[in-house]
Amino acid sequence: MTVAGEREPKSGTAADLEAPTRSVSITEWLRCSILAGQFQSGERLYEVTLSETLQVSRTPIRAALQSLAGEGLLDHIPNRGYYVRGFSVEEIVQAYEIRAALEGLAAKRAALLGLGPEEHVAIKKALKDGDELLQKGDLSPTDRSTYGEINAAFHSAIHNAGQSRMLRDMLRMSQQVAPSSHRNVIAFEHHDVRRRHDDHHRIYETILERDAGRAELLMRDHVERVKGSLIRSLSASTTAAEAMSAAQALRDSE
Repeated sequence: MTVAGEREPKSGTAADLEAPTRSVSITEWLRCSILAGQFQSGERLYEVTLSETLQVSRTPIRAALQSLAGEGLLDHIPNRGYYVRGFSVEEIVQAYEIRAALEGLAAKRAALLGLGPEEHVAIKKALKDGDELLQKGDLSPTDRSTYGEINAAFHSAIHNAGQSRMLRDMLRMSQQVAPSSHRNVIAFEHHDVRRRHDDHHRIYETILERDAGRAELLMRDHVERVKGSLIRSLSASTTAAEAMSAAQALRDSE
């Protein structure tokens, strides 16, 4: 059941939530869903539909929406509801530039301090899972979400290895711009994902070698390339939209 004017909840979110919500707050689930791009920019989030999807009352849903509006992920319009916040191209580019500097610092600190046992396990699993996913050749839309989790696990392990709560907090802030989130995978063609995953392997090897300077450089370049892919994607979308608009104007004039 959905509210009129709203799409059906995406598969893989509603049915799988009963167990996770026992340990993960509704606010965290919504935050991850927004950062993963499961809701479109400007989309309204309905309390009733979310309540039905998560099988909880509207009270915690309302509290979660208020919290995320306070974080800047949602816009609240009195008497109209909550909407996923949209970001300008300039804001997105700035978020990636800040992320590149912070991610580079995290990799540098990880190389200087060394990886702990938990970080070793998490990174090796992320690399293995990514290798197995890419062996398929063709990637499905469902694989985008899977790789988003793999990507997030890799970067989170390096953040933890940096052993700086301040740095982790700043990285979290830089990802409040949803398109810059680790879980929101840009340009999901096989060759793009393969290149980024190869970057992960090189970054990991450099951290193991304790080469702090090179680890920082590789990580910064890695994030900057993702920013480049995003800019190309946005440019292509803009060009396509302009072409469609011109075609419509031509039809209207006939």
